[in-house]
Amino acid sequence: MQFAIKEAEKALEKGEVPIGAVIVFEDKIIGRGHNLTETLQDATAHAEMIAITAGAASQASWRLDGATVYATVEPCPMCCGAILLSRIVKVVYGTEDPRFGGCGSVSKVNVMSTNPFGPPVQVISGIKQAECQSLLKAFFQKLRENAAPEEF
Repeated sequence: MQFAIKEAEKALEKGEVPIGAVIVFEDKIIGRGHNLTETLQDATAHAEMIAITAGAASQASWRLDGATVYATVEPCPMCCGAILLSRIVKVVYGTEDPRFGGCGSVSKVNVMSTNPFGPPVQVISGIKQAECQSLLKAFFQKLRENAAPEEF
């Protein structure tokens, strides 16, 4: 998880929402990513998507059977779909996302509850939660400080 946090810090430095992810296979990091949505002006440039793409490139295969994704924030439904499609077997995340989480935080949205491609994906939450939350708090506090005062 510490490597995912390092990725999130890179996003924070770029003014992006600080979310980071790494893909691990056989105890080796095969893919890394951090949020680049604003930088690339791409709604799909989430940390998990970038890490999955890098992992697939490093393995010369889109199938990441047996891999684990570590993410600082609960993956959204889009990222959960990519996790299922890439055959990742385990998701470990730091903090829940009560607005957009796809692993069960959002009522009735649990993309991981069934896996049409194999056994259910194992989901573990709350790893280094305080550290992951502090990055998000720092980002949103700075965003509020830089916001223009409301006009009445």
